[in-house]
Amino acid sequence: MLVAISARFAFTTEVPTDVLLQFEAAALPEQRIVSSDCRMSEARHMAQVSAEDGIGERIWLDVDGRFEVDYRADVEVQRLTPDIATLHSLAPHDLPGETVHYLLDSRYCPADNFQPFVAAEFGDTSGGARIEAIRAWIAEHLTYASGSSHAATDARDTFVERRGVCRDFAHLLVTLARASAIPARYVACYAPGVTPPDFHAVAEVFLADPTVAGGGAWYLVDATGMADPAQTVKIGVGRDAADVSFLTSFGTSAFHGAMVSAGPA
Repeated sequence: MLVAISARFAFTTEVPTDVLLQFEAAALPEQRIVSSDCRMSEARHMAQVSAEDGIGERIWLDVDGRFEVDYRADVEVQRLTPDIATLHSLAPHDLPGETVHYLLDSRYCPADNFQPFVAAEFGDTSGGARIEAIRAWIAEHLTYASGSSHAATDARDTFVERRGVCRDFAHLLVTLARASAIPARYVACYAPGVTPPDFHAVAEVFLADPTVAGGGAWYLVDATGMADPAQTVKIGVGRDAADVSFLTSFGTSAFHGAMVSAGPA
């Protein structure tokens, strides 16, 4: 499927400030960048660097004053989307080394605290069936509520308050998967059907690859139910939102809002 995406946003710094951006669609085997156009204000310094796990790129800026971004792209998504519930998990000692840190606690995903809960609630499931049970539990018990969380909200807060936005839904799914000894990471993305239109967040879990004996692969899961993995365009991945924010300012800045859209091209 060909997905047309656009993102416009602006921010201002009062003094020269380092800013890290990550908003462009990543070039990957399962998503081909057909066309793209990115227009940005002048910066004192600008450099592109590789992002987490080599998925996508970040842009380092040295900004003094108002900075605007206008990005558009057409991306062809050719992602295989098997029935996750049918997939097995890999034993922790059989996992590739690069997946191990996605089992560990991170800033917004305190997985160790949830081991008793997942054992009690999902103890009769394993592998992809466990992930599907977790997704269904989140869908049943959480309410999507714009503005209900803030930058410090972690999976513990979301679990207690039973509400949040896509970021919070993804953090909770990642946390419960890790507590189940299944590697999970946070994915920033564009996706048609997201309401309200915005930068979106989903989870990605590492399960067995049925086409490779003893192998594994990453599979997208959207706990909000809004995004179809077959139409989702990845921007980047990380342990949680802190690793893949579209804008990280290393100093005081004022954000002026964003306009984001994704849909059939």
